[in-house]
Amino acid sequence: MRLWMLILVLAFAGAGREGLRGADAGLIKINGAIGPATASYIARAIGVSGARHDACLVIILDTPGGLLDSTKEIVQTFYASEVPTVVYVFPSGASATSAGCFITLAADIAAMAPNTSIGAAHPVQLGPGGTEKLDDIMKQKLENFASSSIEAIAEKRGRNVEWAKSSVRDSASITAEKALELKVIDLITPSAADLLAKLDGRQVGGRSLHTAGAKIVEIPMAAREKLFQWLWRPEVMLILMLAAMYGIIGELSNPGAVLPGVVGGIALILALYMMAVLPVNAAGLALIGLAVILFVIDLFAPTHGVLTFGGVIAFFLGALMLFDRNDPAFRLSLGYIIPATLMTAGFFVFVAGAGIRAQFHPVRVGKEVMLGKTAPALQPIDLQGGKVFVEGEYWNAVSDSRIEPGQLVEIIGIQGLTLKVKPNPFSTAPPPET
Repeated sequence: MRLWMLILVLAFAGAGREGLRGADAGLIKINGAIGPATASYIARAIGVSGARHDACLVIILDTPGGLLDSTKEIVQTFYASEVPTVVYVFPSGASATSAGCFITLAADIAAMAPNTSIGAAHPVQLGPGGTEKLDDIMKQKLENFASSSIEAIAEKRGRNVEWAKSSVRDSASITAEKALELKVIDLITPSAADLLAKLDGRQVGGRSLHTAGAKIVEIPMAAREKLFQWLWRPEVMLILMLAAMYGIIGELSNPGAVLPGVVGGIALILALYMMAVLPVNAAGLALIGLAVILFVIDLFAPTHGVLTFGGVIAFFLGALMLFDRNDPAFRLSLGYIIPATLMTAGFFVFVAGAGIRAQFHPVRVGKEVMLGKTAPALQPIDLQGGKVFVEGEYWNAVSDSRIEPGQLVEIIGIQGLTLKVKPNPFSTAPPPET
């Protein structure tokens, strides 16, 4: 009896160990700037991984940086996570720059692939407006805040505090190999599978990781997260601004078109939302607004292209200054700026200009075009009425003085379907055949 009980105990113990080693490992991929969509994705992935009782959550990271607010949110999510978090800078050539450095150091396990880099965590963009609008004292305060934050992260995770502070104050950046040597990270590994093998048996929060042979299960981005991650890019914001500009100006220059106005309104709302999140330079926005004003003025007061040329220069400089080009996370390339400038100039010159000029042209169709024209009288015309033939049609006509048949009359007014005419003393014409 005791032998059977011993066999059952060993069997359950073996099954327990096998269950631990057979647990899945969640995996997500962060590629690009860190923003609100990234923070939301990581928080949701940690929740999903925890509900599945994954052995750990591996976050493959390759980022040039991002917003400090979103970075703080991610760090706090890591601290509150019951699932061990593993940040893996991958593949070779990838980097954990700026905000990525904070995130890597905040993970339970920090790993990097060979030939990757980490660092340069000096605060360049800290929210809407960027640091270019701040005075030296405020910049120093922000730098001190970032330095103390990364120091606290490094102390909590037992990593190199002095190097962490230098990554903020001196924008220090090092390779994966140097990071391992300085105890900035925990290990270097060439692949996710090898990473799980090396993690097996490591202690995290007083628990031992059992990841050998674990199945990697990716947690994909939700559709909403993909949309906002795609929207949260400088070039997309520029496109939305152009769509808003073209749509609204197009609707004003061609009233009743409806579709341009609807598209422009939606694009404007999305652009305003992104301005509240992205670090937008107010001077860049002002220059783009000035460019639009110059384009419109040149349509009403032609200056032989002088104002249009000034608008082109203002728009180009505004787009160039719209985001800080020193920060690769928010760099707007010339490949977008130059085509956008040329398209905007062409839109105002050819599209908006044609629509606005058309509104000031004289009327070419309708009853109004008959004013001032001459026509032969078909019948005697007086205050009681008569008939004229004009524009291929027969019209009722009245006149203050009597007009004989065949005499040419000049149309001086229109009242409903009746023309008001007067004699034309310079010529006569026979009535048309009927």
